[in-house]
Amino acid sequence: MDKLIHGTAADDTVRVIAVVTTDTVEEAIRRHGTCPTASAALGRMLSGAALMGASLKDFDRLTLRIDADGPIGGVVAEANNTGGVRGYVRNPLAELPPKPDGKFDVAGIVGKGMFHVIRESGFDIGLHREPYIGSVPIQSGEIAEDLAFYFAKSEQIPSAVLLGVLLQKSEPFVTASGGVLIQMMPGVNDHIVTMIEDTVAHAPHLTSVIKEGATPEDLIRLTLGIIDFEVLGEKDISFQCTCSRERAFTMIEALGRDELKSMLEQEKGAVMNCGFCNETYRLDEDDLRDLIGKLA
Repeated sequence: MDKLIHGTAADDTVRVIAVVTTDTVEEAIRRHGTCPTASAALGRMLSGAALMGASLKDFDRLTLRIDADGPIGGVVAEANNTGGVRGYVRNPLAELPPKPDGKFDVAGIVGKGMFHVIRESGFDIGLHREPYIGSVPIQSGEIAEDLAFYFAKSEQIPSAVLLGVLLQKSEPFVTASGGVLIQMMPGVNDHIVTMIEDTVAHAPHLTSVIKEGATPEDLIRLTLGIIDFEVLGEKDISFQCTCSRERAFTMIEALGRDELKSMLEQEKGAVMNCGFCNETYRLDEDDLRDLIGKLA
């Protein structure tokens, strides 16, 4: 089971969050059939959404969305406040050759565009408040740097974001995935900042230690070095989608009686696909007749 922990260090002047998302990302790329580089982009976004969701209070749903001009077309990842994440890429077959260092060219398939953060709240108590939307230009397309830039510009919180996905050619395709978010809060000592920057710069790749069995606690120790930290909470992370057959029926019913009659006459049924999880819901002739009868 994937897990996320959040904690504090240096007398509450440093916020730390770490997550392992190996199983979650494996489920996402299995559902969407993404090519390797698209898989890396989607995995980073899912980990980023989980990390950012844990850094916020009073929200029901957090969405990270990239709208860009690269071959991938865009990436969306969503996290809720109970540890569920889901997401998709607009072009799951987007692929480019590796960079000279052998790493995935995520920046190449993302391209230039905008990075959006959307926070929504009130759903759990029946309210529908206006969402908060923050947007910044994409800086690198590598996703971790773009998320750090968002924190600095829109939240005024200096942050270090580390995200990684390690793949292999056979199932399970994802051998390691996860991330770390370190945020410098008001009053942080400059010496502490320098120590963390030096430790992060010299730390091994996250995916290499996750592959060897590292936990979120291990990832925090890896990035904070000798600085002690206190774990404040943890939660399980998993791929979760809110779609269902009942919701599919409700959405098709909303098309109206005339449209349903046309579907019945011309298509002899209806098909609905969820973009987030790639689940397909099929309505046969009897299903459509039942819906039409309800609208009579």
